[in-house]
Amino acid sequence: MLQTIDEQATIAAERMVLRSVQVSDVGLFALHAGDIRVAETTSSIPHPLPPGAAEAFVARAMKPGAAERIWVMDGAAGGLPEVLGVISLKQMDRDQSEIGYWVAPAFWNTGYASEAVHALISANPLKNEAVFAQVFQDSPRSARVLTNCGFAYLGDAESFSVARNARVQTWTYLKKMS
Repeated sequence: MLQTIDEQATIAAERMVLRSVQVSDVGLFALHAGDIRVAETTSSIPHPLPPGAAEAFVARAMKPGAAERIWVMDGAAGGLPEVLGVISLKQMDRDQSEIGYWVAPAFWNTGYASEAVHALISANPLKNEAVFAQVFQDSPRSARVLTNCGFAYLGDAESFSVARNARVQTWTYLKKMS
């Protein structure tokens, strides 16, 4: 199910919805993104999380027309927290995007990441022809999320991790949408 609210699709998944970021999400973003276990699985989240970083993230996520569309994995309808994690699509050229996601550690190994990736890919809200993904090689569970959702392995690369202050070996994946 796909519906438009505030120019961004709200996407229903089995146990959550993927919805637009709201100002009220700041506290849970700061809590979860401030956890070193989350920060070290991403290339862009610093650790420790500086003051104002969560507010800046919310402001960027809510900016109309941004190249990166960000959704909150919201479990409130099922009695879970409003922020289980975050998933995004960063628009690239030629109708392509790069997907990124993180899940709060309390919800690791529960299928929420796979469910969110599957829902977002199925909805294809940006009408992409292809979606790329990159995960750190020391995070095989993140790689399994992608392969479970039909992504194909493309090769090895590396990316800089702000939290680790180092270049980290990555695996790159592709999902052709047509």
